[in-house]
Amino acid sequence: MQESTVTVKGQTTLPKDVRTALGLASGDRVRYVILDGEVRLLKVQPVSGLAGLLARPARKPVSLEEMDEAISGAAAEGSKA
Repeated sequence: MQESTVTVKGQTTLPKDVRTALGLASGDRVRYVILDGEVRLLKVQPVSGLAGLLARPARKPVSLEEMDEAISGAAAEGSKA
């Protein structure tokens, strides 16, 4: 279990094992998530890292018209219920 001391200014140094586990380097940003009395530390990922995340090379792109048709069809199904 890793520990560090909090300074008077509320600062601390992340232990090397923690930095390594999160892939942190100097200048990286971290996010604190508080859940049920516990704090989770996450490395902030830039939005540019999301590029291509949903890419499906085996599937053809869906056109706006096809999206509109699917939405209209679902809305029509929902109004029948």
